[in-house]
This record gives sequence, structure tokens and C-alpha cells, in this order.
Amino acid sequence: MLQNNGSLITGEMVDRYYELNKQKKEIELEMNKLKDTFHHYFNQLIGTNDKGEITINGYKLQRQIRKSEKFNEEVTVKRLEDLNMNDLIEVIKKPNESKIKSAIHLGFLNPENLEDCIITTYSSAISVKPVIPR
Repeated sequence: MLQNNGSLITGEMVDRYYELNKQKKEIELEMNKLKDTFHHYFNQLIGTNDKGEITINGYKLQRQIRKSEKFNEEVTVKRLEDLNMNDLIEVIKKPNESKIKSAIHLGFLNPENLEDCIITTYSSAISVKPVIPR
């Protein structure tokens, strides 16, 4: 039992977390297999990019299709330049990290010049693994 700042962590809690995480992975694997089966069914029944639904055993199984489109940047920019529509082209200025690191490494740029330019982010994750494999 570990206690810090009023928080209590017990061996049972860690064991439970480990077991639930294992079950979660097994459940996700089984659900993905079922989803693949459902998609295959709808692909055969109505086509790959069509929505559909069936009712079975009191459940409505639906497949929804989301469509997204975006411009092929290279081809679109070239076409707009050919059409003399340069106002429709966005010029994005952003730092080239690899060139900045090279310039610092070669001594052309002092890292202190960019100290207040760096954004540092952190993310946390919990991992529980058995000390003795189960």
C-alpha cells in the first residue's frame, strides 16, 4: 500500500487495472473482427461505399459512410498557377526544424537566439506489467 498526498494505491487496484486493461484489449480485438464481418456483409449486399442497415434479433445494425474530400496540393497549386489564380494559393511560412538543427550543429545559429521560440508539451500514460510473467 502506497500513500502520497492523500491518494491511496493498493496492490488490488494495480492488479484490477492490469486485468481490466487485458480484457479491454481482448474485447477490442473481438469487436474489430465483428466490425470486419459486418463491413464485409454490407460490401457484398449493397457495395463498398454505401450505407445500409438490417434488423436482426431486435437490433438495428447500421453502416454509415463518411465522405471527405481534399485537394491534391501539388496538382491544384500547379493548375491554379496555370489559370493565373495565384490569389487562391496559400503561402504558409513555418520553421524548417531539420535546417534549424543543422544550422545550430554547424555553428551558424546560436540556440539561445531561439530559446523563447520552443514549445514543450508533455503527455502522461499509465502502464501496468507483471513483474513475473503470467
